[in-house]
Amino acid sequence: MRSILRPLALLVALPLLALTACSGNDAKDVAATPQAGTESGAFPVTIKNKYGDTVIKAAPQRIVLVGLVEQDALLALGVTPVATTEWFGDKPGALFPWAKAKLGSNPVPQVLSDKDGIQFEKVAALQPDLIIGLYSGITADDYKKLTAIAPTVAQLPGAPDYGVSWQDLTRTVGKAVGKPHQADELVQGIEDRFAKVRAEHPEFKGKTALMTSAYQGYFIYGRQDPRSRLLTDLGFSWPAGVDKVIGEKFGASVSGEKVSLLDVGTLVWFAEKGGVAKLKNDPLLKNLAVSKQGRQVYIEENYDDPLYGAVSFVSVLSLPTVLDQLVPKLAAAADGNPSTN
Repeated sequence: MRSILRPLALLVALPLLALTACSGNDAKDVAATPQAGTESGAFPVTIKNKYGDTVIKAAPQRIVLVGLVEQDALLALGVTPVATTEWFGDKPGALFPWAKAKLGSNPVPQVLSDKDGIQFEKVAALQPDLIIGLYSGITADDYKKLTAIAPTVAQLPGAPDYGVSWQDLTRTVGKAVGKPHQADELVQGIEDRFAKVRAEHPEFKGKTALMTSAYQGYFIYGRQDPRSRLLTDLGFSWPAGVDKVIGEKFGASVSGEKVSLLDVGTLVWFAEKGGVAKLKNDPLLKNLAVSKQGRQVYIEENYDDPLYGAVSFVSVLSLPTVLDQLVPKLAAAADGNPSTN
């Protein structure tokens, strides 16, 4: 159930010489897709990241993604990456339906794996002119190796690993490909939809909510996780006391002794395939008011269910699916009437 947790980028011990020695003959036969609509004066551009400054002198033509969701922002801007990094779902090109619709006739990106960390040799063989890893866990050593291959946009300053907001990710990708104003417009369009939902559902305001999963006990997604911010963006409040357990991490597991932390206004579960019944019958959870009053939403593991993937991506392209499909479930749960859930 890989979508419920952030994959951790593991250190791969590859000498830098092995990375820079890849010849043109080693490059994968993946064609770059020409960009259109680059905005006047967009280049050169400097983007600050966790480890330094990334200078992009001209519109990149061969973009490789070592982050996990940036393909959605790129495709929304009309740019197709040469390669993506797959973390769950096993979709061709690591593209879910909302992103595949934007691909058009462009070539499907090559898929890299994050299972054992960044695949540096494969990244180098693709001969990128830009590497992007905003939604990632790039380490300082990873960054050194990646920048030996091509300019690299790593995590933003102050953003936790795998914790960049969809707004900052979209805007940063927009700057990197020379389309900052178009990126701003995309963000504004989605933010307007959030504002509309908040206006239509004033009952969300002031009620607490959490995203959780049954992983090593009970896993709570932290305040900085994009999925948790999804709930607060809809008007829900962050529960008191949870930060003491999670801190600045993207999430943490709690034992049964602290199950009362889950007794909030609305609880959204990522459930393993076939695991909803187990959660509903959990003796500790059944005693919570949130359970007795039917204020829970279950999103069961199913890679063919657009909502399951969309809530994990939290991207400028997946959020319309989230707003269309999750909001009615949240409204039914938040009313506290088990018969409506």
